[in-house]
Amino acid sequence: MNTGLPPLNWLRAFEAAARRRSLSRAAEELRVTPSAVSQHVKALEARLGIALFRRTRQRLFLTDAGQAYQSRLQQAFELIGEGTDEVVKFKEATSLTVRAPSSFATQWLVPRLDRFHALHPAIDIRLTALGREVDFRRDDIDLEIRYGLGDWPSLKAALLVREDVFPVCSPSLLGGNIPLAAPADLTKHTLLDVPGYEADWETWLNAAGISNYDHRHDVHFDQSVMAVRAAVSGLGIALGRTPLVADEIATGRLVAPFTLKVPSASAYYVVHPPAFGDRANIAAFCAWLFTEADPTVPA
Repeated sequence: MNTGLPPLNWLRAFEAAARRRSLSRAAEELRVTPSAVSQHVKALEARLGIALFRRTRQRLFLTDAGQAYQSRLQQAFELIGEGTDEVVKFKEATSLTVRAPSSFATQWLVPRLDRFHALHPAIDIRLTALGREVDFRRDDIDLEIRYGLGDWPSLKAALLVREDVFPVCSPSLLGGNIPLAAPADLTKHTLLDVPGYEADWETWLNAAGISNYDHRHDVHFDQSVMAVRAAVSGLGIALGRTPLVADEIATGRLVAPFTLKVPSASAYYVVHPPAFGDRANIAAFCAWLFTEADPTVPA
């Protein structure tokens, strides 16, 4: 006779109590009260019409029926656990959540993603520009492209793209009426500034031998992608950062009026917990990233 499946919380309460031989220990495991466990077990016994425990003041003893039922339930919960693990592994194999700084994502990563999808059409990339560094213990993120010095002791960090800084502007501005033949000519132009970088305009100007520059007429942005777009439109001269302006220079939307490039101590790194490196989707994405960053280096 099929009596129907009892509520899952009744079954979990009985299985835990039977395995632990204690209502209180079962309650601790399930994070409920001993009274709740007792009520669920009694409701299950009433539903089945048979006693599952013999109760004394000190301990619980399984009846023959209870012992047989607990064995079946334990097998069932193990199967559910295995099935859950398979679903999680399937998700890990077919989706990948990546955090990248918004300007890097816009200028470098997104324009290249179609090539990854062509290689791995079954992997669904979910890209976020979460406004802070990832806490892998809390955030549902698989991989991060992080800007910095590479010193994150608890994480695996692999160098992806180094960064040089140098002025860039639109071809129309370079060929305009205001001269831009030497670094000193920058004093006649509007500089587009993005505060917060270690290698900034002051760094490049000092390297070019220009001191005491008057920055009162600079235009400031809080994201590099905004400064790049402003430079393309001819608003002024931006401090280019290699991965953020490479495509614009390659297509002629931006030009570098001077040859001086200053290396930045910071760079872009691929970052994840060491244990994540065994995941096939992460390995595939990392191999593709490094090939994109330097096609001459075997993946």
